[in-house]
Parts: sequence; structure tokens; C-alpha cells
Amino acid sequence: MKILQLCKKFPYPLKDGESIAVTYLSQALARAGCRLTLLSMNTTKHPFDIATLPTDYAHYEAIHLVDIDNRIKVVDAFLNLFSGQSYHIQRYVSVAFAEKLAELLQANDFDVVQLETLYLAPYISTIRANTKACIVLRSHNVEYEIWKRVMENTSSLAKKWYLGLLTRRLKAFEVARLNEYDLLAAITERDLAFYRHLGCTLPACVVPIGLEMSRYADILQKNILEAGENNENQNPTCSFIGSLDWLPNVEGVRWLLDKVWAMVVAEIPTAILHIAGRNTPDWLLDGHWPNVSILGEVEDAAEFIAEHDIMLVPLHSGGGMRVKILEGMALERLIISTTLGIEGIGAKHEQEALIADDEKGFAAQIIRAFSQEKERKTMSANARNFAIKHYDNQRIAECLLAFYESTVVSSK
Repeated sequence: MKILQLCKKFPYPLKDGESIAVTYLSQALARAGCRLTLLSMNTTKHPFDIATLPTDYAHYEAIHLVDIDNRIKVVDAFLNLFSGQSYHIQRYVSVAFAEKLAELLQANDFDVVQLETLYLAPYISTIRANTKACIVLRSHNVEYEIWKRVMENTSSLAKKWYLGLLTRRLKAFEVARLNEYDLLAAITERDLAFYRHLGCTLPACVVPIGLEMSRYADILQKNILEAGENNENQNPTCSFIGSLDWLPNVEGVRWLLDKVWAMVVAEIPTAILHIAGRNTPDWLLDGHWPNVSILGEVEDAAEFIAEHDIMLVPLHSGGGMRVKILEGMALERLIISTTLGIEGIGAKHEQEALIADDEKGFAAQIIRAFSQEKERKTMSANARNFAIKHYDNQRIAECLLAFYESTVVSSK
């Protein structure tokens, strides 16, 4: 099967959930016999120099990049207020990208054009005009829901009004296109049910994010060997990692530092929290909190996660599935999350994770993890087994391919 994959940013390096979701599924599809071509935007927000791509990143037959200036611009944002269009979407509309897409479609006989996220939906008409290939939306989130939750957690009335406007326009765009694709691949059962509620009638399946489990096994083994005999004598440490230019992560970290962490340190004076993330803002780099280390961007997110026993996910907005949680589970770390943070994964409280939503409850679960070593290690082991059972990328890719073959091939 020949697949053209469209991305709104280049899916490498593997430092964020979207890149991991795209790359791991693509690698597994290639191993399953698919022939993949990538057409990706190379944005000003996430620029990538393809000359730095490692030689083992070889699962695509061809890779094409188109430069796009998707910066948020004050004048454009102001004028957009009077347009009725979604500013989230308009920032990814590009004549050059549409032209390159048409060129590739005319030169190749693809079976599937796979759109990685809603932000590629503006190119449906270009695809229809140049190929009979099946158009698939691989939805990473219910996009407007992320912004709705951010808006609901915003205290500023002016900001709440503006975010509300953006959210309504994004929702209108997302809902209007629900049945313009041929197939839908939702990332969670919950998202698929939500799309059905919104009116989606397309053939659909659930394609969760999968991981290359062998990579995490290697990192875990390396971590165990490096710790050696001193591992048992070390105090556990906490970590948070996530892109710190993404509003749900920023508000989550603020909540953790301002509302939760002081209660933890008061009870466990030796507790240490390490915070890492791309584009760390100045207020975080310059701030001072007890027993908190701000690291900025780290070289390898998985190795950072493996260095710390407890992974904190203090999210109160967002959507889809948190890849970092899956990585933490695969690395046998204990996850302490809000209900929303672990949404879509299926891990259960006190079995594979600890879950709390208010500041006192969240602090209590962190304190519990420090004081109950045996329980912490049992849940960490349960988490790894859970990830292996449900989120192995090869099994997930083969299920998606079977779905494609039963719908795309049979319709030709």
C-alpha cells in the first residue's frame, strides 16, 4: 500500500508527542510492507534542517519539506477578527504547500493520503482535484476541545473572550469537515465517541499512539546498570517534562509550583522536582521554588524520564493522549496525574497510576509515592506491563493497515 503522509511540522527529533506519534506509526507501517512518502511543512515555529536527519531514519521512500511562516503576527491576528475564519487553521494555509501536494499527487498513484491532525484539512480540495486516493484524518486530538478547556481555565476576561472566539471558530471548522474525509482514525475511544456525537458518520477506527518498546527496554536496562547497587539507597525524585510553549503545560506547571509543591516539601523536605521542556519561559527559568531544578530543553526526553522515579502530569486542559505518560509507563515510572492528564489511556487509579485533581489531593499522592516504596514499585511495574500490552506500535500499525485494506482496497 502506498501512503502519502501530510504533517504540519517535521516529525523529528522525537521530543514531543506529535513527532513520536507520527514517527513510530510510520516506522511500523513501513515494516508491515507499506511504501510511505512524507510531505511536511517546515515551519518557523519548529524549523528543521533535513541535513541533520540521522541515516537510520529511513522508513520513508521520499521526504519533501515546504517552508511555511506560521508565526503569530499581531496585524494578522487583528485582521482575522473580522474574517470569520479560524486563525488556528489559517496559519497553516500555504499556496506553496498546496502546489507541492498537487505535484506529488499527479506524479504518484497513492492509495491513501493520511492527514496528521486537523490542520491539514484545508488541503482536502487539492487532494480531491488530483487523486482518487482515500483521504484519512488521523486525529491526534479533538482540537477545539483543547482550546475550550484553556479558555475555561483562564481568569482574564479579555483573554477569555478572545480564546472563546478562537475556540468557536476552530470548532466550526472542525465540525464542518467531519464528513469530508473518507476515513477517520481517532486516537482514543473517547475521541471517536465524541466525533460521533458531533455528527461524524465516516468509517472509523481507534489508532492509539504506539511506542517502540525495544527502545524503552534498552533505556530502562541502561538506567538500572548505571544506578547499580546504589539504586536502592537513593531517594526518589520527581519529574515533569513537556513543551513549555504549549498553554496546557504552562498552566499545569504554574499550578504545580504555586499550589502543590510547597505542601510536598513541608511533608518531605528531601523531595526534589526536576522540570524540563522545550522553549522554557523566562518566568520559569528565573523563578525560585524550594527543591526545584529547572533544566530547560533536555537532549533525550526518554532518558530524562528514566532518571526519575515519579512522573508528574498536572494538566487541567488539553486533549487526546499524552505520549509522555506512555513513555513514563514504558520506562516503569510511577505516573501521578490529573484525571484529564491521563484521559484516553485507560490506566486505573492505584493499579497503574495515581490520580488526583485538586491541589491537596495531588500533593497527598506525591507524598504517598515517596513514603510507600513497595507500593510505588508495584504500580510502576504494573504500568510497564500495561504499556507493553496496549501500546506496542507494531500491533497498532497492523490493526490500522487491516482497516485500510478492508476499506480502501475493497472499494477499488
